[in-house]
Amino acid sequence: MHSPVDGILKSLIHFEKSPNTAIYIQIAQQIINAIQRGYLPEGTALPGTRKFSVLLNINRNTAVAVYDELASQGWVDIVANKGTFVLMPEKKTAAIKGALQGLEQLKTYPKVAGFKFQSSFNLASTEEFSVSKYVINDGQPDLRLHPTHQFSKWYSASMKRSSLISKWNQTQEQSYTNFSKQLCNYLNATRGFYIKPDNIVSTRSTEMSLYIVSQLLIKQEDVVLVGHLSHYKSNMIFQQAGANIITIPVDAYGIDVDFIEKNFTKNSIRCVYVCAHRQYPSTVTLTAERRLKLLQLAKAYNFAIIEDDFDYDFQFEGSAMLPMASSDGAGVVIYLGRLGQSFFPSFQIGFVVAPENIINEAKNYLQILDKQGDLIQKQILTELISEGEIHRLIKKNITIYKQRRDYLCACLTTHFKDDATWQVPTGGLAIWINFKPSISLVKLVEKAKMYDLFLPKTILYQSKAVCAIRLGFGHLNEGEIEIVIKTLRLSFDAL
Repeated sequence: MHSPVDGILKSLIHFEKSPNTAIYIQIAQQIINAIQRGYLPEGTALPGTRKFSVLLNINRNTAVAVYDELASQGWVDIVANKGTFVLMPEKKTAAIKGALQGLEQLKTYPKVAGFKFQSSFNLASTEEFSVSKYVINDGQPDLRLHPTHQFSKWYSASMKRSSLISKWNQTQEQSYTNFSKQLCNYLNATRGFYIKPDNIVSTRSTEMSLYIVSQLLIKQEDVVLVGHLSHYKSNMIFQQAGANIITIPVDAYGIDVDFIEKNFTKNSIRCVYVCAHRQYPSTVTLTAERRLKLLQLAKAYNFAIIEDDFDYDFQFEGSAMLPMASSDGAGVVIYLGRLGQSFFPSFQIGFVVAPENIINEAKNYLQILDKQGDLIQKQILTELISEGEIHRLIKKNITIYKQRRDYLCACLTTHFKDDATWQVPTGGLAIWINFKPSISLVKLVEKAKMYDLFLPKTILYQSKAVCAIRLGFGHLNEGEIEIVIKTLRLSFDAL
């Protein structure tokens, strides 16, 4: 007579010839799955290898290999002249509790956790899926401009360096790395800093940088000031840290610093988040006068300034205005930036520039989140900086992006001269477009989808006073820009 175990095994085990996974491994894995889920309790006697091979129509040597694999992992005990038992042979007579009606669950994975956990409304994903041919973003670079052939050679050379293994095995950083020194040199030369490696820490992204900084600065209900229109990701991070976010007006000269002075008092603000170089999303630059006043207020009112300079490298007209952090003598500014925006995301890094004691604490968080980092990435970036290659690549791409910006503005003039306003940005990879009269942006998105153009909700800004989109152009060539603007016009007319 067939035992209940035979039925369970025959029902749950399915295998196929595969160049990647041997049959005996496939079978062993499925038996382990059944043991873990209680279908084969401790002490259950498995059929002998001859019977097992007939049951599954496999070679007896394969059956022996299955049991040997289970034994080597500690899932069964093979007792000579007695048999093979799940975990504890002394419980051979234990009743089999796994029921046949439920074996189908072994082929699925649970959709819902079997325990309670705290979900976060603040971190709800903003990602949207689209199959449209043309997609707008908020100002991302064109990855087609990445010098793939050159980077593949640099990556291969870095992988072959004998020093790489020793760096990976290094348990503690004894001195500042060459990467830290070169990054300091680069920032001192391009942003007017006078920093040392004590004042900088590199991360995977500006979002990771801001997350670490928020953990350092913000406690529950601390007041964080942001522009009336601000970066949605930064707001998500602040809210997750427990901040009480208060918005301040933004005009053609950046955030209204006088508003801070009039409406707040000393020690009532924890920090002010600002994109001084180009305010997100409207692209306006904070004036020199307001920068100086904000620095003075930070010192007088005892708050920190988080200066996010996410697109400093993309400057088309004149010289970029130096960061507030470059003239911070009181240690009130934490500067966030990004290096390598013209490269594939895997070669981009974020960094934090701040007083030494802040950096030391940030490194404590970083060793938990990302202790080792990407040594190959850092090696390549070190050489790009030291050999001046990064300056050449940035300069080359700026020329291309400037042409795209000018072509976009020409297309807007042709198709939206009487229905929208915009300012030609001095840099960055996005343009702020205000529609007049006000329209329903939600309906505009729906119409655009009909013409194979996707506008994500993260670039839409609509209220009683605002009807605008932040239209990124960096990822589009001139032909694509023309198609996008014409399609946007068709969608606009369809309203």
